[in-house]
Amino acid sequence: MLHLRAICPPGITERAVALLREHAGATHLVLFRGAAVEPAGDVIEADVAREAADEILAALCGLGVDRDGGLTLEQVDTSLSDAADRAEEAAPGEAADAVVWEELVGRTGEESRLNTTFLAFLTIACLLAAVGVITDSPVTIVGAMVVGPEFGPLAAVAVGLVRRRFDLVRRALLALGAGFPLAILVTAGGTWLGNYTGLFDASVISGDHDVDFVYEVGPWSLVVALLAGAAGMLSMTSAKSAALVGVFISVTTVPAAGYIGVAAILGEWDKVARSAGQLAVNLAGIVLAAALVLLLRRNRSAPDIRERPLSRG
Repeated sequence: MLHLRAICPPGITERAVALLREHAGATHLVLFRGAAVEPAGDVIEADVAREAADEILAALCGLGVDRDGGLTLEQVDTSLSDAADRAEEAAPGEAADAVVWEELVGRTGEESRLNTTFLAFLTIACLLAAVGVITDSPVTIVGAMVVGPEFGPLAAVAVGLVRRRFDLVRRALLALGAGFPLAILVTAGGTWLGNYTGLFDASVISGDHDVDFVYEVGPWSLVVALLAGAAGMLSMTSAKSAALVGVFISVTTVPAAGYIGVAAILGEWDKVARSAGQLAVNLAGIVLAAALVLLLRRNRSAPDIRERPLSRG
């Protein structure tokens, strides 16, 4: 279940209440007249079945609630109610299969923003990958995969392409286009410092190592990226976030970026090129698979979200 709160101008409150009262997928309807201060109006609260959320949001937006008031959705972790059970049974489909497009756009829009936190996580992840490469430690490489925040912008690109939200695509590409070069540059600086002080030399990446999979690009790199992108988008659209951890440790985006910084300083230009190829294949594969999943799950009755500006919060 999702908890819906709507701030309604008094002139449309009755229609909004009637809409929610009549919809089989809504329950626990509450009305607080005059409770909203800014924007002024009435506050309506209800619990809605996830599979009915898009239809209800579309209807409320059709009344102008989003323009003159406001709509918020929150996940309900536990609901002990026969009325809630009946609402979920009456709503068509299964909750796990429902895509709430407004929620998805908002989530990916937030996770694709270029900010200090995103840059810090990506840089730390690449530095961890560099340590894993230098010490030949697959465990450290896996840690770098988990820390990396790059799936958010990649998911945002897929959502933006499918929903024609090119403002979302631009935001995500800016984050990726600025984040990866900066992280690689910082990693290269750290590698230069370690090499200059004698902590290691070029021999650490010569010969065979357990972490050579990072730059060994091939058909399986694309297969893994496609599967990971599909699993990641399924996880985001079904609110099963636990599966995202498996996605993070399946793809070699961050390790490949970290390897680029290490190999460039140590003069292994062939490995630089191969790592760059690995990075490109993984990025493209994830976006392609995520977009295909969204196309397959697209609900044509979803509210039109193409013109709604992204939050700056």
